[in-house]
Amino acid sequence: MSAKLQAPRGTYDVLPEEATRRAGVEAAAHRILGAAGYRRIETPAFEATELFARGVGSSTDIVQKEMYTFEDGGGRSLTLRPEGTAPVARAYIEHGMQKLPQPVKLWYLSSFFRYERAQAGRQRQFWQVGTEAIGSDDPAVDAESIVLLAELLDALGVREVRLRLSSLGTPATRATYREELQTYLRAHEDQLSDEVRARIDQNPLRAFDADHAGTREVMQGAPLLLDRLARDDADHFAAVRALLDGAGLTYEVDPTLVRGLDYYARTVFEFTSDALGAQSGVGGGGRYDGLIEQLGGPATPGVGWAAGIERILLAAGEQAVAQPVVDLFVAYADEHNRATGFQIVHEARRAGLAAQLELAGRSLKGQLKQADRIGARWVAVLGEEGATVKDSDSGEQETVAPGAVVHHVLRGRTL
Repeated sequence: MSAKLQAPRGTYDVLPEEATRRAGVEAAAHRILGAAGYRRIETPAFEATELFARGVGSSTDIVQKEMYTFEDGGGRSLTLRPEGTAPVARAYIEHGMQKLPQPVKLWYLSSFFRYERAQAGRQRQFWQVGTEAIGSDDPAVDAESIVLLAELLDALGVREVRLRLSSLGTPATRATYREELQTYLRAHEDQLSDEVRARIDQNPLRAFDADHAGTREVMQGAPLLLDRLARDDADHFAAVRALLDGAGLTYEVDPTLVRGLDYYARTVFEFTSDALGAQSGVGGGGRYDGLIEQLGGPATPGVGWAAGIERILLAAGEQAVAQPVVDLFVAYADEHNRATGFQIVHEARRAGLAAQLELAGRSLKGQLKQADRIGARWVAVLGEEGATVKDSDSGEQETVAPGAVVHHVLRGRTL
């Protein structure tokens, strides 16, 4: 006997009940983001590897350790997309969206891929919903983006949500601060983890994310970028906070908040859920004013976020999944009625009804049990005398000609 095949580690099957919950996420995104003027975009599952090396940052964990990269038949290096912002930025440039009224507001719901340790809600193939607003540096775009994610999480029932907020300033400010932080880290190098020590030159800000006890103790006394913002950056951050205050959104200013992608500048934010335990991140993002230019486009500001579908559903907890509506179930006592039943179901679906036909060879008793199991509102049993149509809600039944079954059900729906 052949060995049983299973899905690769870090991937999983989306079964029907889970698919129904995911459809709820998509519907909420359509409603909330669409109402704010965001239009849906989808980018290819794989892109040129250079897009992520240039856009995300060659020193990031994503580029260094987590990307699924391969060479195609033409010798080109391609990568399964690990995140959504760089591909959308590439599409913005490629399709000349800078000619459209700005900001261009887009949203996506797609699958992404990263080679990292698989755990609950964090798989190697995962799904994210996200937004990008490209073409405006107005603080109101930052605030709107944050509020929309808050509204989406609330609509989906995500529990115990907290919002952390900070600013990374401009690249020039960050470069000066980076040197100061590197000097500080080198002065305490013997207390740092091996990983943080190895990244002092490349990505010192990631030291704030370390779990290592010695590193965390060192970082308590580290200089903070938020205290070194230029006046324009500080004013921008103050304006974002004022707009969030006006919207009644509660947040915590966290000067140690950093994001794992190099393109962020100015506003950064993260939503967490205490219902998830230690790995509490649900979604987050920030401003990336230099990204379009890095990818070969004109200097263009932008801001966006992404939230993990799996994380959202975990943080929302178990929720009742609505059963699909079944208007009509067609059963038959004899095989010679199957063709007639097939015609009735086809006609019912063309009329807009959700209709199902017996397909498993059950006895008539078994068919009626199946109709009850799926919650069919009307059940039509085909027999020698015609079709007996029963209203499952009232218990009333009537015998009609097979060709009149659909009309009978449609009339019953309008009463």
